[in-house]
Amino acid sequence: MFNRSIKLIAFALVALLWIVACSPQAGNNNAATNSAQPQTLTVGTNPWSGYSGHHVAVKKDFYTQAGLKIQDILFQSNTEEITAFLSGKVDLAWLTAGDAIQMAGKDPALKIIFVCDYSNGSDGIIGRGIKAPADLKGKTLAREDVLFEKVLLRAYLEKGGLTEKELNIKDLPAPDAATAFSAKRVDAAVTYEPFLAKAAKEGGGEVIFSTKGTNLIADVLIARPSLIANRRADLLSFLKAANQGIKLLKAGDADAIAAAAGRLGIKPEELREQLAGITLFDIEGNKTIGFNPENPNNATKSFELVAKAAYDFKVVPQPLDVKTLYDDSLVKSL
Repeated sequence: MFNRSIKLIAFALVALLWIVACSPQAGNNNAATNSAQPQTLTVGTNPWSGYSGHHVAVKKDFYTQAGLKIQDILFQSNTEEITAFLSGKVDLAWLTAGDAIQMAGKDPALKIIFVCDYSNGSDGIIGRGIKAPADLKGKTLAREDVLFEKVLLRAYLEKGGLTEKELNIKDLPAPDAATAFSAKRVDAAVTYEPFLAKAAKEGGGEVIFSTKGTNLIADVLIARPSLIANRRADLLSFLKAANQGIKLLKAGDADAIAAAAGRLGIKPEELREQLAGITLFDIEGNKTIGFNPENPNNATKSFELVAKAAYDFKVVPQPLDVKTLYDDSLVKSL
């Protein structure tokens, strides 16, 4: 009995030593498992219908299938999203090129990595009783104090020899500007879909100027150089997944349109109508048009126009070289 007890004690000691010896290796395995978990990419959008490809990719789990973990934030205005990006709360931001150029005044290192779309009528100015730009003189107009809206308004006012100084400007986010027009608190407003057409109708007015047939407003995806350098593989996977969503929208897929409409809080038929006023770009479109210097409709010309306005409006302290604002290497490698 005594010998048996000794043996049992010896066995227990050996077992204990085995557990202790194996514990560090188990810890290393856990660390390896944890390191394999995908890091979160925080992605910001606002209620612009052109970003619907991203919403489709989220809803249909294209990002998850690509091995990505996405924190998706829908901001209620461009201003809120700009603030979040500049404060480091957002990794990737779907915004206008004008927003990117505006932000470059504070963070010149940021990069445009993808051209999402050209507005083709879904950004515009609505007015009541306004038949020509000169009719806006002395009138009250609501617009958000962001560069792309100022550029759009400037393009219209110049046709009548006017500047913003000859109007009574109310600084309101695009959704609120549309609401103010609907309620007839202002004579005109700069806004975009999904607010543009609805507000024009409710406010007893019409769209007096829009981006139809232009590349005046380009929408883009923005990242920081550190993200491009440190998480390049993730960004390539992100673009491929977003591309899946964009292609479904371009094909008019009913489920994709319903998914994106749900995220935007509108009806699928409304989104379908709004997308008719937007030229969506997939990866191939970025290569052949967006970042192609040989294409006369390339995005660089739009960037240059907005960059000039940014300096004129004193949004940036010095003229910008737009070629430093984008990195097309990701798109070109796909």
